Amino acid sequence: MQRQTGRAHSIALAAMIAALYTVLTLLAALWGLAYGPVQFRFSEALTILPVFTFSAVPGLTVGCFLSNLFSGYSTDLVVGTLATLISAVGTRLLRGVRWHGLPVLAPLPPVIVNAVFVGAEIVILSPGGFAWAEFFAQALSIGLDELVVCYGLGLPLAAWINSSRAMKKLF
Repeated sequence: MQRQTGRAHSIALAAMIAALYTVLTLLAALWGLAYGPVQFRFSEALTILPVFTFSAVPGLTVGCFLSNLFSGYSTDLVVGTLATLISAVGTRLLRGVRWHGLPVLAPLPPVIVNAVFVGAEIVILSPGGFAWAEFFAQALSIGLDELVVCYGLGLPLAAWINSSRAMKKLF
């Protein structure tokens, strides 16, 4: 019976993370910050969650897929979702690298992977086609947006989870 409860908890947690990611992305979209060359998705702060639970890997992936249904770019369904999956796995793998209890390298995979994947996607879909200078400009823009959200919001979220008994119990 304990195994079934654990599995149900994992599925419910993944579903909750997917729903939260989607809602936060759609909130960012209201201000024009979720899709396109400027992406300041508040939901990307949640990419720190694989540090605490494996359930965040499928949760973030499904949440990204659902969010990208609204992007207007059909390629986002594949490229963005794949980038999120790779990022979530990378974050999970770096969960043990800590400084003063904080997983300081864990936010790095979403920053790097999204900069490369989304930067390339934007440039490839642009009317002029792929150009290295444009790719580096887009990758830098996306990477900086990710850096601000993942480190500026994600690490404080990790600190809060570490300090909260209720959050530790949830994860």
